[in-house]
Amino acid sequence: MTPDPAPTSDPRHHPPHEPQNVPQRDPEITVYWRPGCPFCGSLFRQLEHAQVEHRRVNIWDDEVAAAVVRSIARGNETVPTVTVGDPTAGGVGLVNPNVAQILAAVGTV
Repeated sequence: MTPDPAPTSDPRHHPPHEPQNVPQRDPEITVYWRPGCPFCGSLFRQLEHAQVEHRRVNIWDDEVAAAVVRSIARGNETVPTVTVGDPTAGGVGLVNPNVAQILAAVGTV
């Protein structure tokens, strides 16, 4: 009599190159802004209307964030500046974008 075959759900019986079902996450969207910026307020309303998840960082409260903006905006602190993913690792930096440009960048990262 031969033993029953091993169950196929046993991970020891899957080849190592077989892809696993790992859900892909959209890249993080970060909006760099400052108080009193009307363009920032407009972009926030557009993002909320489109139900786009994002993180907001006030560059007046965060010197590292201000440096990120300067690195994307050619030395200026132009806001809103948006990052999609990590710009130092294949992500995208956008200066004063609209929602369509942000969503297009999400598709490229």
